Formats: sequence, structure tokens, C-alpha cells
Amino acid sequence: MTIESESRIPFGRPTVVGREFDYIADVLRNGSMAGGGPYTQRCEEWLKAELGTHRALLTHSCTAALEMAAILAEIGPGDEVVMPSFTFSATATAFVLRGATPVFVDIRPDTLNIDERLIEGALTPRTRAIAVVHYAGRACAMDAVMAVANARGLVVVEDAAHAHLARDGARPLGTIGHLGCLSFHETKNVIAGEGGALLVNDPRLAARAEIVRDKGTDRSRFLRGEVDKYTWQDVGSSYGPSEIVSAFLLAQLERAAAICDERRALCDAYRAGLAPLAARGLVTLPEAAGTQTNGHIFWLLTRDEDTRNRLLAHLGARGIQATFHYVPLHSAPAGRRHGRAGSSLAVTDSVSARLVRLPLFLNMTGGEIARVVAAVEAFYA
Repeated sequence: MTIESESRIPFGRPTVVGREFDYIADVLRNGSMAGGGPYTQRCEEWLKAELGTHRALLTHSCTAALEMAAILAEIGPGDEVVMPSFTFSATATAFVLRGATPVFVDIRPDTLNIDERLIEGALTPRTRAIAVVHYAGRACAMDAVMAVANARGLVVVEDAAHAHLARDGARPLGTIGHLGCLSFHETKNVIAGEGGALLVNDPRLAARAEIVRDKGTDRSRFLRGEVDKYTWQDVGSSYGPSEIVSAFLLAQLERAAAICDERRALCDAYRAGLAPLAARGLVTLPEAAGTQTNGHIFWLLTRDEDTRNRLLAHLGARGIQATFHYVPLHSAPAGRRHGRAGSSLAVTDSVSARLVRLPLFLNMTGGEIARVVAAVEAFYA
């Protein structure tokens, strides 16, 4: 197969799924594009109803939601926050901006999530919070995490950027800890170009959360007619999205369940196609998608880093855009400056060197899945 004879398969492809253009046109007709309008409110109501959180606040990114969470957790200079190293930089920078030190803990080899058995050993008198990441939309061991946090009086922040509509039993991910952070970046299942949300699961934090989002003012109370003017009340920043972003997002949310169903089916097709290679011990595959995940990422692990790099080059030469994932934060320049290891990170280092993410996007065809599988099989032939 050559690039010339067949079209390229991208790693991802943002897709319009419903009434995005209609809703954006409505915003423009209404004449107000700033945040906090009816589309922002409708998205927040949707999230609250579907997820069962106490309060959902739209933000301009998941990074913004994480920064708000750090403020609400009252993270400050000298504090420590336990988290995985196998995550995006925003998980750490949100707390570093408050003066805290990320303490990196290893991941489990099966879920690629933080190893809950190592958290206790990473705690010190300076630990104030635990930040967990639900990698690829698969749940961390949240009961164990919450037990440790509750015993020590720690705040739990769920980085659920991968995990919108994924679940841990009956509980939507992002709603189990004190605060949850969602992403609607164009690489996620439900998209708005950029965008995110803060899920406030602890009612005690809700009033302050909307002040933090509104540049530290009580503007939301003013708009609801609860005060006759709004003033500066607290620290905060401009964390809200525009109405155009919210309008696009609402159309996506209306199709969210179907989007996740389709992506789960694509993951299952990948798994079925690659199962013979896994049976031969050539690759390691994630567990079946099931109904608890949201089909966000399909990954595989090769035996070693050299094999991974050769496989990526092999796929690229055939017009298939597969990719690696995180450079572990503990080995990144900023991670070495601002964080420290709270455990051995051997699994993190091994997984990072061997992981391949395969193309996965809405409306991906069975033929495209088959072509990717055939290319991986050809590499191992």
C-alpha cells in the first residue's frame, strides 16, 4: 500500500454532528457573543443533569478547569500534590502555578492509571491534594483513592479530560472526587475546538467556583439579580468560554451518547483485528471497551522502544498517522525543576517508550480500521 494509491488516514478528524451551524448562527443573530449567555447555561444544565454533579461550570479549556480546581483546593507555596507522571503537562502546571510541588507516582501496567497502592507511600505532611487521570477513558481505582484522601483530609481532583461519559460502575468519571475537569478540545470525543468544564461535586465549593471563573467577581450573582452591582470578591481569572464555543458544544452534547457508542465500537473492531498478534505476545492491548469506557483512545504496547519507533515509521510510510503519547513529566525539563518522584516510575518509563495510539475518529470506516490492522500485521509478518 502506498500513500499515492490510497488516501491518508489521519490520527483524528474533528466532525460536525448536528446543529452546530444553526446554533452559532443563532448566537450571531442574538448579538451577544460573550460568555455566560443562554448556550453556556444550556450546556451547564446538560452536564449537571447527565452527570449528576452538584454544579457544572463551562471553561475555555480543561487547563482552565484544572487551574480553578487548584485555587478552590487552596493549593499554595510549599504544598504537594500527588499525581501520575504519565499525563499532560496541564495536570501539573495548574498546581505549580500556585507554588506547589507535583509528586509523581507510578502507573498500573493494565489501565495506565495511577497505581493506587503507591499513593499512601508518597504522602507527606505537606500533601494537600491527589490529582488522578482517567487515561483513555478508563476509571482509576477511585474507591481506594477516596479512602486515602478521606483518611488524610485531602482534596481529590479528577483530570477527566479523556473521560467524558465514561463511568466507574454507576458513577460518571469526574463526579467522584471533590472536583472534576473535562475537556472538549478538538481531539476529544465531544468537541468545541477548545473548551472544558469544571464539575463541582462538593457543594461547599460551588459559590466560590463561579466567582473564581468570573475574574474574582460576583458577576454571576449580579446577572441573576441577586445583587445590584458586582465587585471584586476573590482571586480568579477569565476562565469562561464565549457563546460561540458553547453553541458548538451544545450541538455536540446532544449527540454525545451516540458519539461514544460509535467510538467504543471502533475500539472493539481494533481489538478483534489485533487479537491474534496479542495472542502471540507481540503486542499488548487494552481491555475490551465495554460499557464503562467512552472509546476515547485505542492504544497498544510493543515489546520495546525500538520496535515502537519502527512500527510508527512503517505505518507513516503507508499513509497511516499513528503516534506515541506523553513524555513522562518526571523526565521533562520542567518536571525535573518543579516536581519530584514519589515512587519508582519504572512502569511509566516503560509504557511511555512502547505505547502507540492508533487512528480513531468519528465516521471512521470499517475499511479504514481493516487497513490499519493489516498494516500492523504486515509489520509483524
